Amino acid sequence: MLTIPQTKNIALVAHDNKKKDLLEWAVYNKDLLSKHHLFATGTTGTLLMQELGCPVHCFNSGPFGGDQQIGAAISEGKIHALIFFWDPLNQLPHDPDVKALLRLAAVWNIPVACNRATADFLISSPLFSREYTKVLPDYSPYLNRFKN
Repeated sequence: MLTIPQTKNIALVAHDNKKKDLLEWAVYNKDLLSKHHLFATGTTGTLLMQELGCPVHCFNSGPFGGDQQIGAAISEGKIHALIFFWDPLNQLPHDPDVKALLRLAAVWNIPVACNRATADFLISSPLFSREYTKVLPDYSPYLNRFKN
């Protein structure tokens, strides 16, 4: 089990065709988001800082490794939730990075919202603004298969 603090580290990511949606959602939820620490890939983070007027830690742009940087932060327990407005209608050259990011979020059992409706449900949950103890999956049987 792992305790997630009341003040969460939230990663915000959006593909180009979804940046407008994410920005509108973030502005609508500015009061709630401002109580947490925000992280984002490069362009999205810059746009969020301009729109929200609050600090956002910016990783690289997605195609330049930003998705992987967020994935690494998830695996280190530094990101507590992922809001990722991805474009389901366009295949992108860095799709493997996107799939890896979503896989890591599932592996480490962090909440993920991939569209506005799910993001609304997630941020409005009473669990979002209080300390939360999550169960970490037990991967030891899987890992033990590879030990000599």
